[in-house]
Amino acid sequence: MNADSATSLSIPSITQEVWPELPWPAWGDTCTTLQMWMQVVGKIRMALMPHINHTWGVTLYPTIRGVTTSPMPYGRAMLEIEFDFVDHMLRIANSSGARRSIPLTPITVAEFYRRAMESLDDLGMPVRIWPQAVEVPETIRLDQDEAHRTYDPDYANRFWRVLLQTTRVLTEFRARFRGKVSPIHLFWGAMDLACTRFSGRTAPEHASMPGLPDRVVRDAYSHEISSAGFWPGGPGMEAMFYSYAYPEPGGFREYKIEPAAAQYSETFGEFVLPYEAMRTSPDPDAALLEFLQSTYEAAAVCAKWDRAALETATSL
Repeated sequence: MNADSATSLSIPSITQEVWPELPWPAWGDTCTTLQMWMQVVGKIRMALMPHINHTWGVTLYPTIRGVTTSPMPYGRAMLEIEFDFVDHMLRIANSSGARRSIPLTPITVAEFYRRAMESLDDLGMPVRIWPQAVEVPETIRLDQDEAHRTYDPDYANRFWRVLLQTTRVLTEFRARFRGKVSPIHLFWGAMDLACTRFSGRTAPEHASMPGLPDRVVRDAYSHEISSAGFWPGGPGMEAMFYSYAYPEPGGFREYKIEPAAAQYSETFGEFVLPYEAMRTSPDPDAALLEFLQSTYEAAAVCAKWDRAALETATSL
């Protein structure tokens, strides 16, 4: 192979839209089914992982093909589960090289649960979880859910692409901070991708939150934070980026933020930027970074964080 041909083969062309449309009426049923499926996989991770501060041990992570648990300990072996939204498969593999695959098709949550557990049993790695869905308005047992069964592969792929692109921009934003900062990870309860910065100071005890045990809430909000991320929407609500501070300092919600499409939502108690407004702006990446930076500054300035100690020189 000569140098010219090697160069021509090294970087494939990218033809997909970077920030695809994600309208809730078109993809809401698929999103709800995915949320339940991800709770099954997330609860498997929660059962196997040792406790990590701020519940970071239970989260999922975007990959170049989908969303993964990352490797999880199982005795002296390791187990990994990945949603592949390119080939539309659930892939379950262990460190001995054994693997199982489940096609992602319109099946019920109960059937997905059964197939996932049978696959783990086949690998000699049985896992038992508490099958109650969390952070949803209804009382749903995952192993008995026959209602949710919608899977549109195009919209599942779009959702993954938004997660991956958001991870890319959040990674640039994350690099501006030298203090304690979380990984960029997906919380499967509400399907939100988040990154959290810490001031280093402890926080007052957080109030109870619907659908979550108090011990989880207290652990997650034990220290002062500024947190931002992406949420894919819900009934009557379109996808959005969000940013909030805990505890919320005086003057936070009145702080001037960017871009113009962003605002403080009294309903959510946080700043929000509609995904569609970001997606259709002249420079979506720049609009999202403006939102992340200005809302972080709202928290850091109003709460008097030690910004010189916490931020890199390029972000000050």
